Amino acid sequence: MKVATPTRPPRGLTGLLLALALAVLTVLTVLSAGAPRATAASTSLATIADSLRESPVYVDPAASAQLSQADAHALQRQIEEADKPLFVAVLPAGHPTADLFTDLRTATGVTGLYAIRLGDRFDARADSSVMSRTAVQNLVTSVRGESDAKTQLADFTDRALADMGGSAPASWSSSGGGDGVSSTALIAAGAVLVAGGAGAYTLVRRNRRRHEQEQRASLERLRVVVDEDITAFGEELDRLDFHPSEPGADDSMRADCERALDAYEQAKSRMADATRPQDVRAVTEAVEDGRFSLAQLAARREGRPLPERRPPCFFDPRHGPSVADATWTPSGGATREVPVCAADATRLADGRDPVIREVDSDYGRRPYWEAGPAYGPWAGGYFGGGILPGLLVGTMLGSMMATPSYASDYGAGYGDFGGGHEGGDVSGADFDAGDFGGFGGGGGDFGGGGGDFGGGF
Repeated sequence: MKVATPTRPPRGLTGLLLALALAVLTVLTVLSAGAPRATAASTSLATIADSLRESPVYVDPAASAQLSQADAHALQRQIEEADKPLFVAVLPAGHPTADLFTDLRTATGVTGLYAIRLGDRFDARADSSVMSRTAVQNLVTSVRGESDAKTQLADFTDRALADMGGSAPASWSSSGGGDGVSSTALIAAGAVLVAGGAGAYTLVRRNRRRHEQEQRASLERLRVVVDEDITAFGEELDRLDFHPSEPGADDSMRADCERALDAYEQAKSRMADATRPQDVRAVTEAVEDGRFSLAQLAARREGRPLPERRPPCFFDPRHGPSVADATWTPSGGATREVPVCAADATRLADGRDPVIREVDSDYGRRPYWEAGPAYGPWAGGYFGGGILPGLLVGTMLGSMMATPSYASDYGAGYGDFGGGHEGGDVSGADFDAGDFGGFGGGGGDFGGGGGDFGGGF
């Protein structure tokens, strides 16, 4: 059915224009009433959270000697221009520290990276979708020796903005304490914002279309690899040549065969229905389940002990379930234990190279772990249960999967990789409190010893 061309602005654009106009009118109303922007005189958690929901930097009045207003504004502008959910609070030394991060994150309700300078001590926490615990710990350690608040916060901000994911929350104000700005200037700025709304909407639409095109291209590249896997699995079914009525067949064998056939059909059906790269994970999960059922059936027919449920061969899942873990060192990478099939285990033991699955990439045929982000869902279906991060550490695919942007484009659920709300999302109290546990694990003391995060001086 042909859809009529709309004669009025798209609903999203209309809403954007109305929101911009309302924001300008609100600012002008406040200005004409002579109402100054409130400066928190209280150090209550609610006050800090309210301020951070509107601006990325909060300086407690009792700690104003640590960071000047000009320096705070400069830090605020840097964070806002980077469009990242980084929250910085400067508090006096006597502020209570028990569960400070967890309670502040709960009160603010926004996914992000939270950094607090308390007296002469400093620490930080983050939602795992924005930055990993290890990354936060390393950043905190890198600035721990800097006693000057301005230098320490500036260095931390520079390094954090370069590594963190997510986007700034929509609640942040861009006015940022512009004292002395005239009504005329505000009106002019508002007019520019409203006029620019159409351009902003067009840019968003263009970026969205480009992203959709990239996702489709990734899916088509994956389709070739997955079709090869499904075909190889179908050939294994044919080679086994099991007949439910053959001599010696029992109910267990027939159940194994039925599960394998069902998995084969599921894999074909799920691949036909896939619309995004992350949909491929369910396909390879089905293939792996089917291969294990075939391995069980073969063992029953040959009178061998039933195989242990293990992940497939790391080098090429088409090799079937692994039989052991072997030490392997990728080119330029760290040594790790990987699950291997019997043939590759023998090759490695003899000092030879394993038979590696290569796939198409922007750089030609490459091992799948060096071929680009789209192969993450494909590998995730084979190596689920949280083992994938350890297998891919130090590889190009492993590095990509550790970023929040990867989770938003290709899905999460690979153990330590990705997951949760995106940075800047309003999640309320729905977050992993383990990411925000007491400072340094020191019983609630800011920067206390022990725990996952060292702290303080």
